[in-house]
Amino acid sequence: MATASSSRLDKPIPANSSSSAPAYELPWVEKYRPLVLDDIVGNSETVERLKIIAKDGNMPHLIISGMPGIGKTTSILCLARAMLGDAYKEAVLELNASDERGIDVVRNRIKGFAQKKVTLPAGRQKIIILDEADSMTPGAQQALRRTMEIYSSTTRFAFACNQSNKIIEPLQSRCAILRYARLTDQQVLKRLLEICVAEKVEYNDEGLAALIFTSEGDMRQAINNLQSTVAGFGFVNGDNVFKVVDTPHPVVVQTMIKSCYEGDIEQALEKLSELWGKGYSAVDVISTMFRVTKTIDTMSEHAKLEFIREIGFTHMRILEGVSTLLQLRGCIAKLCKINMPPKLYTLPK
Repeated sequence: MATASSSRLDKPIPANSSSSAPAYELPWVEKYRPLVLDDIVGNSETVERLKIIAKDGNMPHLIISGMPGIGKTTSILCLARAMLGDAYKEAVLELNASDERGIDVVRNRIKGFAQKKVTLPAGRQKIIILDEADSMTPGAQQALRRTMEIYSSTTRFAFACNQSNKIIEPLQSRCAILRYARLTDQQVLKRLLEICVAEKVEYNDEGLAALIFTSEGDMRQAINNLQSTVAGFGFVNGDNVFKVVDTPHPVVVQTMIKSCYEGDIEQALEKLSELWGKGYSAVDVISTMFRVTKTIDTMSEHAKLEFIREIGFTHMRILEGVSTLLQLRGCIAKLCKINMPPKLYTLPK
């Protein structure tokens, strides 16, 4: 999810000022959620298209797809505010995956909202936002087809989903499809720094790098991890972040991968046993191995590709249910073998 720009960060939402009531702090992902399209981070070309739609007021039915936490729902909400102004509250219906969205809801609640008469600015329509739309049942999606056509003069639909291919073809053909890419490390870093300044957070470069590494382009995850680290430790450094996120430390995993590259299987298995002894699951270890391998500069590109291939095969087996230490050790043995010199002799048959 994207977050608010420095203009909003200068004016954080005040805590409850009543002396008798406790001051509850909003989660930072909500406190700094953008209210206007200009504040959204990343995907600038797609956001520019949304700005043009907001300016012209001619909004088509929309499908916005992309990974979690990169600003899909926020973009739709900002677009709705820009188009509807003061009528936003009564002219927008938002249904999330946590709501019941079966065929009965489509026939009753959505159809009822589409029929409702609301005073709107000239040339504007009501907006129905369906978040996590790819989790809607096929029957509910089929029921939307006719509703979208009948009420298109007064109501527009906006779907936010992780995978647009899970939206049925008839709905896709009625919508303009926008795709959001992952946020870059620089975009995430810039926003984290702005929030650190606004909240007077103490941090070091290692801590910010750890937040970026663990978020993998997910702004919402990065900000949640930042707030959790500040709440738990008061200082954002690498060790504190990895304690909060509870994933294997990439330095240990990097040492293990380098040992494999050098053919030192004993050192690699020792590091693996160290991680396993701390209680990390096979999925935790193999996922971190994949992410760390891509960042090691001392390895050749050919070796990286070979390592990633073997790690990928092991990851597949683990996801199929074989999540054992033996599976990880087998992976380590195969990685060590990749860079070993060829045999100088063959065993007799």
